[in-house]
Amino acid sequence: MSTISPLAFVHPEAKIGENVTISPFAYIDRDVEIGDGCHIRPHVSILSGARIGRNNYFYDGCIVSATPQDFRWKGEDSYVEIGDNTTIREHVIINRSIHRDGVTRIGNDSFVMAQSHVGHDTEIGNSVVIGNSVKIAGSCRIGDCSILSSCALVHEKCEVGEWVLVKGGCRVTGNVPPYVVMAHNPISYFGVNAYILRKNGFSEETIDDIAKCYRHIYQSNTSAFNAMVRVKADVAPGTERDAIVRFVEGHNFKIAALALDSML
Repeated sequence: MSTISPLAFVHPEAKIGENVTISPFAYIDRDVEIGDGCHIRPHVSILSGARIGRNNYFYDGCIVSATPQDFRWKGEDSYVEIGDNTTIREHVIINRSIHRDGVTRIGNDSFVMAQSHVGHDTEIGNSVVIGNSVKIAGSCRIGDCSILSSCALVHEKCEVGEWVLVKGGCRVTGNVPPYVVMAHNPISYFGVNAYILRKNGFSEETIDDIAKCYRHIYQSNTSAFNAMVRVKADVAPGTERDAIVRFVEGHNFKIAALALDSML
């Protein structure tokens, strides 16, 4: 049975699951779906178009499915989807899509820290950590298991691969391939995300292969095209090597901190 404070506003058309807690002064709009086991603290606003899974926790003052901060949006109905077991901390703002029936999406088991902003049409994967005051612009993609440290900025239409660590305060202005650490401003390659990979069961052989790939990409003073030729010749096919190759070959513009255009 759900617990809904009489001091909260819940629109009669909203769909509320079982065992949901809605605290005083929360606002639940029309066309909202909230799954079982969610906890919504005071002054949270969950607005039209929110589609929320199970066992999510929303802290004070966050706004989910806010209308887009983009002049291209003309009032179309659109959505924010949040998976299961995700935490949204204080004063986070998540904007819905600018496109009719479009979606801004956050996956399962993620953690979005206080005062962060997720722009329209952005997709955040599973088990992602978004640090305090991170700002993610519209139409970005953040891969599974990545960490954006506090005050990082991600510019519009950038993609960050899986298992990436972006250090605090970095400005991400291009695409960041998987398994790396990025640091400094202007942002630059800082190494392989080896500590996190080891903690999550990646073998030393796999981490070494990842490091070989990035020596060719970032440290060989050659084009991305030639780097890919070297990676394919030097590193045996495998899940991680293939993911790196797909990412670089799939982006026809500059990879973040890569001095040479991809030429692919």
